[in-house]
Amino acid sequence: MSFLKQMPHWLLADIILLVLALFFKFAMRGYGYIAFALIYAAALVTLCRFAPDALWKAAVIVTTVGFMYFCAVEGLIIGSARTDRNAGEKKYIVVLGAAVLDDRPSLALIHRMEGAMKYLDANPGSTAILCGGQGDGESMTEADCMYGWLTAQGVAPDRLIKEDRSTTTMENLQNAFDIIESRGDTPDGSIAIVSSCYHLYRAKCMAKLLGADAAGVAGSMGYPVYTLNCFIREAFGVTHLWVFGK
Repeated sequence: MSFLKQMPHWLLADIILLVLALFFKFAMRGYGYIAFALIYAAALVTLCRFAPDALWKAAVIVTTVGFMYFCAVEGLIIGSARTDRNAGEKKYIVVLGAAVLDDRPSLALIHRMEGAMKYLDANPGSTAILCGGQGDGESMTEADCMYGWLTAQGVAPDRLIKEDRSTTTMENLQNAFDIIESRGDTPDGSIAIVSSCYHLYRAKCMAKLLGADAAGVAGSMGYPVYTLNCFIREAFGVTHLWVFGK
């Protein structure tokens, strides 16, 4: 281990950061944003060692401003990462889809369905709209997968409506709202959106863009490190929504 003692501290730090980044990127599924954060940290270590003063100062300014913006966005996301107090007794809940692995729901989708099932148990007058089409590598639509899982858990089929054409969250909501309006109701004030806790802020913002004030219902919490990755990713998703409106 003597070679480690002789290695410059900055180089050792870079190696550790890059090894961790490679681990999260290639050995784990769904941890890419943590990997990118580690790579960025390694780049800063290298810049600190080799960059001219002007370039290093510019990097520090950009990083500081970016981090402050990131913290502000995360504050909004974290503030909505829970079930709203006014979420009870809505006529409809819109359950947003997540990945299906072959013919099995992913953990993220299971956590959302657990939140939906708990809500339906507590609110017997509510109907669930299950949203999600068929993505790449999926053998069925996300809506079909949710329908099968929830009915297997004892949820009455007549309380479930499948929306199986959408491929994005905005399409999830728009198509669900169309279903609600086709039943003679209005989505504004009559819905709660069921999703992962980190996704609720963006989902509710999208609902407002579509003209509906929606409550949020948080699904079960996932693994802590995976959830951290999703919170990081969500900051970029919210920024994209603010800039492009979708």
